[in-house]
Amino acid sequence: MFKALRNGLLVLLAALPLIATASAGPRDVVQETTEQLLADLKANKEQYRGNPDAFYDSLNRILGPVVDADGISRSIMTVKYSRNATPEQMARFQENFKRSLIQFYGNALLEYDNQNIRVLNVREDDAGRASVGMEVTGRSGAIYPVSYTMVSIQGQWMVRNVIINGINIGKLFRDQFADSMQKNGNNLDKTIDGWANVVAKAKETEEAQRAVGKSNE
Repeated sequence: MFKALRNGLLVLLAALPLIATASAGPRDVVQETTEQLLADLKANKEQYRGNPDAFYDSLNRILGPVVDADGISRSIMTVKYSRNATPEQMARFQENFKRSLIQFYGNALLEYDNQNIRVLNVREDDAGRASVGMEVTGRSGAIYPVSYTMVSIQGQWMVRNVIINGINIGKLFRDQFADSMQKNGNNLDKTIDGWANVVAKAKETEEAQRAVGKSNE
């Protein structure tokens, strides 16, 4: 699962928008700002290869304004845990979540090499939500389908969830959070502070699976 997720997150990180304007529709946000993000990567890729911290900070600066971090964090925690969390705990989890995710999958973005990206039609509803489809063609010719769940917050469309190659990112991390809470005896601070370790273990599992796969080729 984590091997497929890592491949899918390459698509996510390559395709997430850079900035949004209040007048832009959800499809416009994805289309226009994807191009800006990839232009930034093209201009700075070699620098980022030698300076991971600068790369992670740049991704956080780029993605932060268009990702509904508060909504995503509360979704991952679920009401069961978020209703008892203090504002400080929520802010800490948001920061830990974003940083660990970017560190885990950020290097995959450096593998991006002008693959074809096609933004599909958008489906909007009357509740301020929309779904934007996308297809990314990989080096081997494989097509990765992506679906962004977006919400309108004070007139700006922001990413709330992503489904990549059939993997629901929000659900995956909700399950991880619930499992960590159970292992930590429902200690919220311990789970928040240890979130980076949870992601690191997931990375170790994914790398081990890849090693086994290569040995069987």
